[in-house]
Parts: sequence; C-alpha cells; structure tokens
Amino acid sequence: MILFENEPMSKHTSFKVGGPARFFVKAETVEDLKAAMTLGREKGLPYFILGNGTNLLVSDKGFDGIIVTLAGEFSTIEDLGNGAFKIGAAVPLGRFARTTLKQGYAGIHKLAGIPGTLGGAIYMNAGAYGQEIGCCCTTATVLDCDGNIREVSNADCGFGYRQSIFQKNKVTILSATFQLPVASAQGKTANDLEAELTECMAKRKATQPLNMPNAGSTFKRLTTGAADTPTQIAPGYYIEQAGLKGHRIGGAEVSTLHANFIVNAGGATAKDIKELSEFVQARVAEKFGIELKREIILLGNFE
Repeated sequence: MILFENEPMSKHTSFKVGGPARFFVKAETVEDLKAAMTLGREKGLPYFILGNGTNLLVSDKGFDGIIVTLAGEFSTIEDLGNGAFKIGAAVPLGRFARTTLKQGYAGIHKLAGIPGTLGGAIYMNAGAYGQEIGCCCTTATVLDCDGNIREVSNADCGFGYRQSIFQKNKVTILSATFQLPVASAQGKTANDLEAELTECMAKRKATQPLNMPNAGSTFKRLTTGAADTPTQIAPGYYIEQAGLKGHRIGGAEVSTLHANFIVNAGGATAKDIKELSEFVQARVAEKFGIELKREIILLGNFE
C-alpha cells in the first residue's frame, strides 16, 4: 500500500480543483484495500474509492478521510473466451471498449470516449449513444465492509439510468465480467464498429468542451420534458433556453459549446462550480418548473 498524507485532489480530478485528502492510498492488491479499510476504522475516517476523478467535485476544504485509487491487479483485462471478459475496476473504459472492438465484439464500443474507469462506469452505469455498461455486465465482484469478497449478479446490481445498487451500499467494486455479442451476429464487422466509434468520437469532439477542465454532464437526463416541450429531456436544452450559456460564477462557466457542461474557465474553485450548478438548477426550476438533478458526485464539506 502506497500512502500519502494531505494529497491535493486538484491533481486527481478532471475539474482540476479540490483541497487535500487526509490520506491518499494507491492500492495494487486486495490486501492493500483491506489495509486501507483497517486504517479507516482505526482512525474513525470514511473512505472513498477514486477512479479517474472524471465525475467528481471535491470540496476546497478537501476530504477528511481516505481516498483510495486502484492499480496493479485491478488493471487487468482477462479474455475468458467466446465474448466473455473479466475486467479490473481500474481499467480505463476506453481501453476495454477498444480491446473488445478489435476482436469483433459489439455492445460497448460506443463508450470508448468516456474518460472513466470500469469501476466508476459500473458504479454510475455509464452510458453514451444508446449503450450502457450495465447491459452487457453479467457479474460484479466486490469487497464488502467486513473484508469479504462476493459476486453480485446483473439482476442484483440494480442498474438504471446513471444508477446502480453500489451507490447505496458500501462495497468496493474490484472487477466485473461481461458477455459481449459478436458483431457478425448483427451483420457488422470490426471495421463497422470502428466506424461507429469514430463517428461517436467526432460528435463528442464537436459538441463537448473537451479542451477545458470539466466533469462531463453536470445534470442527469430528465424522464419527461416541460409541458410545452414534452419530448425534450436533455438538460442542456432548458439551460440554454434559460439563457445561461456562458454564465459565470468566479472561474466556473456554463459551457458556450454544450450547456449541460460546467467548465473550469480558469481559476475556478469547487465553491464556484457548486454555486453555479445551484444557480442553474434554480433558474431552470423558475422558468420551466423542472428539477435538474446533478450527475456529478460531491465529496467533502461544502458548508
């Protein structure tokens, strides 16, 4: 177990903001994870598992607890044959998607542009362009608070739109298994999948502020639209119609390219970003009667 004290979280999150973590642990084995959990119990501190920090806003005051990042044995891809794969929680989602795409397997290839890890993707049931990670996941292997390793079936993962059971129970995702369909069964080739991926990446580049620090979509997709736009469920639509593109609080800005992105336009603090998200929520609620719910996870004390 590699341990750091008072590690700035601005170095580990895509927003490039956030104060220090009391302890920052790099865990390369299950034993390292268990040691971090023991440290937390001994010091009475909470702990948080960090992926790529791409869907996270850490308080400027930091996190008075233990933040654990996974590496080592959690970074492996195991081909089990016939479209079955076992993927470590620390594997970048793009690496998983591209590896399976090259072998002619469909199902998750459109997720290659999501800049998170497998564990984070399972936790959030990450998705894009009509695909979700939970659709092809067969089991998730987790470590519970008592130090026991167990398998959770797809049915028990509670996958829904940007949600899973892991957001409610206190377990650490170690790996997951998948069963992917052969592209040829859908009348496609690996080249066809690559073309679809290229198209998705081009759309992402053209419509998202990838050149500025951000944490992806700020708000979750709506289940229904406003009365005058019943089929419109994209949060960005309402944010833009409320005239909020380009609106700033401190160094935080509603992206001028995509309204459902808040970006660090330079010198932003976590407080700026949180306050801007709350301002957007209030303005959209006032104008359309719609409640926007944050997709970004807040960590630490924002009071």
